[in-house]
Amino acid sequence: MKDKIVVALGGNALGKTPEEQLELVKNTAKPIVDLIQHGHEVILAHGNGPQVGMINLAMENSATNGGGTPEMPFPECGAMSQGYIGYHLQNAIREELLNREMSNPVATVVTQVLVDKDDEAFTNPTKPIGSFYTKEEADKLIEEKGFDMVEDSGRGYRRVVPSPRPIDVIEKETVKALVEANNVVITVGGGGIPVIKEGNSLVGVPAVIDKDFASAKIAEILDADYLIILTAVEKVAINFGKENEEWLSEMSIEEANKYIGEKQFAPGSMLPKVKACMEFASSKKGRKALITSLDKAEAGIEGKTGTIIIKK
Repeated sequence: MKDKIVVALGGNALGKTPEEQLELVKNTAKPIVDLIQHGHEVILAHGNGPQVGMINLAMENSATNGGGTPEMPFPECGAMSQGYIGYHLQNAIREELLNREMSNPVATVVTQVLVDKDDEAFTNPTKPIGSFYTKEEADKLIEEKGFDMVEDSGRGYRRVVPSPRPIDVIEKETVKALVEANNVVITVGGGGIPVIKEGNSLVGVPAVIDKDFASAKIAEILDADYLIILTAVEKVAINFGKENEEWLSEMSIEEANKYIGEKQFAPGSMLPKVKACMEFASSKKGRKALITSLDKAEAGIEGKTGTIIIKK
């Protein structure tokens, strides 16, 4: 029996420039199409941290330096990133499918995700976006633009914005219909465009929803069998980088909670992945979540590698 799989691809895996992304998505497409070729239904989600930060900064620089461009609201920057990442991904996947004489249609849905306007995340920005900066560059951005900047996993300083939890996916019925019609769907790009309801209106808010939580939400809505969150490592580790480092093949919800209590997972990287997997695995009996690297996705489904998170 083949599975319905939501695959969450990290925005950092897509490069730092449109030209770099255009090349990288060709490699990304191959293991995605492997899953499709083996009969799985695949729905693709992706991050957009570097891309939305780049778009936002370019717009701000042009607006403030006399470039004639109006300053672009953050939700619109998120929509732009969905469009251009989706454009690259869907064309790369389409080409790889045709190279294998497969005819599945591929579609990107510009997706809005409902959040709570009273989510405490709006008073505590934590989501890194955009480029990495030195301490001196970060201090300058704090002073000149009022950005919130934090040190990110020893790699430099990045801007952080609010990251509210997703409540619902506005275009869920459209995504369902496309999946049922055998389309490969790219959705909740960058976690989706965060919106709140005001009567019949949807109003964008300046934030970035974590793509892992948005992926878990759309996987739950679509009644997926698997949520696969792709990262730079093949498995999740505890005591990472220490002499007693241990790579995990499986975690129960109880074990994951224990490790979170021990602060085993970095807040800006592995922690949201583990938490999103826990949410999906807990949402219905039999659902499985997998954290692994892109090239190991199929092997992970076969139980050969990766870290499986399940509710026992």
